[in-house]
Parts: sequence; C-alpha cells; structure tokens
Amino acid sequence: VEKGPWWLWSALPTTPMATGRLHATRPPAVTPSLPAAVFLAEILAALPDRNVSPAAGAIFVHELKREHFQGAFPSSRKNYSEIPSDASITFHAQLLGYPDLPRWLRYTQRGPYQPGYLYGSPTTKDVGRQLIEVTAYNRHTYETVRQRVIFTIVPSPGLCRSNPDALPPGSLCSPTADAQMPYQAEFFVKNRDVEEVLPADAQKQFQQALDIMLEQKDWSIINITSALDRGGRVPLPIEGRKEGVYIKVGSRRPFSDCLMETKSPDNQFRCSLEQQPVVTCYDSFIPQFRVDWCNITLVRGFGNVRSPTAQEGLPVWGDGVLEDGSEYNPPTDSPERAFLSDYLLTILLPLLVALLLCLLLAYIMFCRREGVKGTQIPDIPMVHHNTIHGNTEELRHMASRRDVPRPLSTLPMFNVRTGERISPLQGRQDSAHVPLILAQQTVR
Repeated sequence: VEKGPWWLWSALPTTPMATGRLHATRPPAVTPSLPAAVFLAEILAALPDRNVSPAAGAIFVHELKREHFQGAFPSSRKNYSEIPSDASITFHAQLLGYPDLPRWLRYTQRGPYQPGYLYGSPTTKDVGRQLIEVTAYNRHTYETVRQRVIFTIVPSPGLCRSNPDALPPGSLCSPTADAQMPYQAEFFVKNRDVEEVLPADAQKQFQQALDIMLEQKDWSIINITSALDRGGRVPLPIEGRKEGVYIKVGSRRPFSDCLMETKSPDNQFRCSLEQQPVVTCYDSFIPQFRVDWCNITLVRGFGNVRSPTAQEGLPVWGDGVLEDGSEYNPPTDSPERAFLSDYLLTILLPLLVALLLCLLLAYIMFCRREGVKGTQIPDIPMVHHNTIHGNTEELRHMASRRDVPRPLSTLPMFNVRTGERISPLQGRQDSAHVPLILAQQTVR
C-alpha cells in the first residue's frame, strides 16, 4: 500500500480493525528544509521605536545600519548554517500612512551591502511630530523587519525669539537648535557622492576646510543635496567618476571678500570661457574636495540684513508662497511687436516673384514665334509640301468639272530608258522579268 504524508498517518486509528493490512507504526520524524523553515517562521519582525530630534534649518542625517536590522531577522536568531551572515539588505522608508517620505526628507543607499541614510533639512512648516516607517528586506531569505523612527522636529531658537506666531500649534522651542543663518553659500563638490558626505566625519572635514579658507568659525552645514536631484547626469561607470553633491552652508556674518570675488565680472567672464576663476584666498579643500568655483551660489535672506560689504546683484531668499488673495503677474520677457511686415515679406514677396516669372514665360511662348517656322524648316520638306498642296488643288478642280482631260498622274507612264509609253491599266508584269537594258532583250 502506498504511504501518504506523515500528517495523514498520524490521523489514522491504531486499532487492528481499523488499520486492516496497514501497520499503525508512526513514521520517523521529518526535519523541514531550510526554505520551509524560513517561510513557516515569523514573516514580519519589528524593532522598538527610535526617537530622533532634528532641528529646523539644520542638516539632519539618520544612518540605517545593516547590523542593527540583520540581527532582528528570524533566520539570524535561529542560526541557520545555510544562510550567510553578511546578506544583502535593502531599505524602504515612508511616512506612516502615506506611500512616500515628507518633502524635506530623502533616502539613499548606494548598494545592498552598504548602509542607508535618511537625510534632509526640515523647515519651520515641518515643525512637529512625524512617524517614519522603515522596512528592511533580506534579499537572501525574503524576510522583512520594520522599525518606526519618530521624528520630533524642533524650531530654531532664533525663530522662537523673532516670530513665535509662525510656529505650528503645540510645537516647542529647543535651546540646542541652531538659529537660522541669514547668509548662505552653496558649493558644488565634483569628486564626491552624497553617501560620502553624509557621515559626520566627512561633514566635519568639509567644515574645517571652509573655516580655514574663509577665516570664519561660525559656518555650519545647512543642507546636502545630490547632483542627481538637481538634474545632473549619471556618470559613466569609470573609476573616479562621481555624481557630485551640493553642500549649503550658512553664517550670521556677511560674506567674506574671498566669496565675493567669485562673483566679480572678471571671474564670471573666465567661467564663461570654462576657465578657473582667480581668488585671493587659499583653496584649502584640495585634495579631499574638488569645489567648482564657477558653480557657487550666494544667497542673502531671512529678513533685512544690513551688510557692510556690497551685496548688490545677489538673489533674495524667499518662501515662494503667494499671499492669500494675491495674483501672480509674470514679467514680460520681450515687448509687444507687430508682425504685419514680416507676414508681407514672407507671403507676398514670393507670390510677386512667381507672377513675374509667369508673365515672362507667357511672353516668350506667345509673342516671340514670328519667322521661327520658316527659318528652321529645310527646303526639301517645303518642296514636298508644295507638291502635295498642288496635287490636292488639282484633284479638287477635277472633281468640280468631269469633262476635263485626264490628269497627268493618270496618263501612260513614260519609260526613260526605252522611250516607250506604257499604260498603267495594262496587265501587270513581274518587274523582275522586265529587262532594264535593251541589250539584254536582244541577247534573249
């Protein structure tokens, strides 16, 4: 008898009447395979919540460590030997109850064997509490682990002192948050990716180089943005090629002369020629950071800031939100123009030229044909034509008068060789037997 699965044997009765010829012996224990154990285990594990407190107007970076999530997978707790300890892990982050992240927060991960990062710079409108759900996927066992990251965004103390009514209801001011920086500068680093600048050591190294170069100690990093988010191209897979990253820094003090020199007319002209601008200060970023000095943005905003240095020509930082009841009137790029002259030149001028060509062709075809026929036709065709025309007139004249003599064309033919007139109405002879010479006739 063919045996069924072990769970069917365990359900059979053990009495001889019930079993018949079947033996009521329990089969040996079956050890489930690795995939079955993984899928029958707990599919979704959860880690305890984590609280973070980013400040408005400052860069915030939260690292998603692979080791922290890898130890929470069910397969890691059961120590299966077939599962590698260093498995590939990817992350997915979203705002709780929404399919995507908030507008100020970004997520990046270079590869499944590298950590992920949640980074961004919250604004005053984002002050409050936000729940971010992070899901880690084990690409080897298809297991998932979730963790909730509670973001408690606090405003800067400068905003609390200047305009506390602008804060959302229920928000608290933090004395540890940095005040908003009225003077901001954005640098483009060409030899780094965004993942290489997000760690604290890389940010500290960039800030130290900036302090040495500008001889100011109050610069702080406000935001970090990948060049791909600004419309940059993905570099070729060649060693040494990087995507590039924008690093925005802020200060309460006005811009130094070194930064203002990058926006001088001479340096702008050199940048238009794709040449390196000339600055008086020492470039302390080299060789760790390659800064594109032609791609520097200087912004002065956040209130009426009076600077001892000249700040003309710099854009003013605004919120970009229209007031209630206002209407946006875009500026006119060019004055109004009348296109009637362009229309006449484009349509009527070709028509006039075509009309003149038609008139010239008609004059040549219909008004310049006198004497052309007589000068081009030779004499022999004209003689034939005159002969045919004369014969036609003669036939017409004979048809009108039947009593006239016979026409010359019907008279007996005259043989120029023999001098004999032969009527064409006589019996027809074969021309091949008619002698051409009289001597031939006498010989016969």
